[in-house]
Order: sequence, then structure tokens, then C-alpha cells
Amino acid sequence: MPNIKSAVKRMRQNEKRKQRNRHHLSKMRTEIKRFRGLLAEDKSAEAKERLSLVYSIIDHTAQKGVIHRNTAARYKSRLTSNLNLALGASSAS
Repeated sequence: MPNIKSAVKRMRQNEKRKQRNRHHLSKMRTEIKRFRGLLAEDKSAEAKERLSLVYSIIDHTAQKGVIHRNTAARYKSRLTSNLNLALGASSAS
């Protein structure tokens, strides 16, 4: 444990930020899992509607600095690719 007053405050700040970052990251991952679950259940139409919500959560997480903006772009790109594959497969059936 730190003895200096500013170090004690810094520990408190770091803990708050860690909790906040965990919340954003967890929320993002949960929404991505729900989206992928819709694709797995062949509910492409619902997944297409949900994509904008997932995008906004990913962008918000990147904006807060929890993830890098390129990581956010990669997530969005992969989700869109998965959706396009699912839409292509469902229209071919």
C-alpha cells in the first residue's frame, strides 16, 4: 500500500477506471456474442437490425479508449462479413 497521499488517490482513480473499462468491454463483448448467436440461429433479419446497435457500442468503447480504433474497425468488419455470409446462405436456400 502506498504511503504518499497522491499515490493513494491515484490507486483510487485507477480502480474506478478499471471498473469502468471492464463495464464497457463486457457490454461490448456481450452484444457481439448476442449478435453471433442470432447468426448461429439463422435469424439473419434480426441480426441485420441489431448490427447498428452493436456498431454503436463498439464505437463507444473505442471512443472511451478501452479498445484501439483499429481493433474496433476489425470487429465491425468481421461482424459485417459474417452477416453477409449468413444473408448469402439464407437467400441461396
